[in-house]
Amino acid sequence: MNKVIMMGRLTRDPEVRYSQGSNQTAVGRFSIAVDRRFKREGQPEADFFNCTSFGKQAEFVEKYLKKGTKVVISGSVQNDNYTDKDGNQRYSVQIICDEIEFAESKNASGSGQDYQNNSFSGNSRPAVTADAGDGFMNTPTGMEDELPFT
Repeated sequence: MNKVIMMGRLTRDPEVRYSQGSNQTAVGRFSIAVDRRFKREGQPEADFFNCTSFGKQAEFVEKYLKKGTKVVISGSVQNDNYTDKDGNQRYSVQIICDEIEFAESKNASGSGQDYQNNSFSGNSRPAVTADAGDGFMNTPTGMEDELPFT
């Protein structure tokens, strides 16, 4: 079994490219810093992992994630070993993402973008109306187009 679950912050804005050929697929790459649970003096406080996502998930990453965003990812670990131009063997791993979720609200992360840019800041958030009578809250008017899922 090859399964990993991590929570951390993006260390840079995601980079998305499209594969070549007639059936182009989005490939999103980003890295996250994951705090170590136990910290020893003289040792790093975090580990850094390169992550890759594909297809619609890569497009989601490009649209909604940016440097500093706190996320929870689950996926698998894959070796990404290669020989460099000098003939030296290089070793690395990457996380192939199966699931990506936000780990905090936009307000908590300090991203104060406005509603028109697919995110909210304190005062521009539409007011959520009262209970619709079926146990669910009504969706604010105009927000349906901004949801990352359908």
